[in-house]
Amino acid sequence: MSTTKKHFPVFLVAALLLLCTACSKKITQTGKASYYADSFDGKRTASGQVFHQNRLTAAHPSLPFGTKLKVTNMANGRTVTVHVNDRGPFAKGRIIDLSKKAAKRLGMVSTGVATVQIKYKKPKKS
Repeated sequence: MSTTKKHFPVFLVAALLLLCTACSKKITQTGKASYYADSFDGKRTASGQVFHQNRLTAAHPSLPFGTKLKVTNMANGRTVTVHVNDRGPFAKGRIIDLSKKAAKRLGMVSTGVATVQIKYKKPKKS
């Protein structure tokens, strides 16, 4: 009696993985993060909200205001969830500016800049 097993061709498995990844609603970005100077506390953000260093907020160049981001410090694994309420950063090579509270949670206040990964749900098309 023959006991042959049928296996999926490798290309089919690779195609399924690619399709699942392409359809994923989560987006990931990796790059440098910094945090706001204390002099911005109390000033209006691009969204019209007043900026407060003691809130979990962030500036991103293009994501819609209100987008929730999970930010992970790649050096120590700490994470924080913030929401976008401003535009920036305006320093070359950076992908996000964080409030001081968020920077403290990530353990990056002493370094000022850290490599982070941000994850968020793909914005719905209107």
